[in-house]
Amino acid sequence: MSALARSVLVTGSNRGIGLELVRQLAASPQPPQHIFATCRDPEGPRGKALRELAAQHSSIKLVQLDTVNLPSIRGAVRAVESHLKDQGLNLLINNAGVSSHATLRSLDLQEMLSIFAINAVGPIQVAKEFLPLLDKAAKGMGKEGLSCSRAAVINVSTKLGSIGLCPGVLEAPMYPYRASKAAQNMMTRCMAAELRDQGILCAAIHPGWVKTDMGTEKALLTVEQSVRGILSVLAGLSQETSGAFLDWEGNSLPW
Repeated sequence: MSALARSVLVTGSNRGIGLELVRQLAASPQPPQHIFATCRDPEGPRGKALRELAAQHSSIKLVQLDTVNLPSIRGAVRAVESHLKDQGLNLLINNAGVSSHATLRSLDLQEMLSIFAINAVGPIQVAKEFLPLLDKAAKGMGKEGLSCSRAAVINVSTKLGSIGLCPGVLEAPMYPYRASKAAQNMMTRCMAAELRDQGILCAAIHPGWVKTDMGTEKALLTVEQSVRGILSVLAGLSQETSGAFLDWEGNSLPW
């Protein structure tokens, strides 16, 4: 089995799905040469598990990245570029995100704006700043077609951001979370259309209801099961699935 990509960057990698993505990538039979594990404070208390994991795998590089802070994003780009030297970044996984259970009655304006900044604006800002490195990878691989091994942006989304599925789960309004993820989904579609001719694949993936801080212990999937499925789906993405909204088992979801 060949490596999913030569270089991978994961945002929000200090816990939950992000941490498990880094763990499984590093432990794979053919791991990426560079795994850039990013979070807001890799040296702080919340980065302890990530630091311990990085100590076990030379492929893991810890990078400070706050997805709503432009100087931080640009600093991360410089750090990644210094490791890659003359190579580009093959795979960017926008995983960082936050939840909210606000209803119409409890909704707060500042909370709404904060959730949108992290879940919608953050991923597209990260993609924009890393675009030159993604473009370099797309041009330098000498491959035709689209794939995660060439150049790709994967946005970790949720079926709760699906407008088509909304009538079936009205018992959990979660206005800021669901609306911000719907906005992120639209950005995925726009990026897929804009970057296709540059050789960059874009897709959104729903990881399932996972036992994490966000998903709670009531969730159906372990983080190991979810990430195993996600990585399998990513390995199979191609020209035909750029711009797709898929779940962790590879099923298509309505926008």
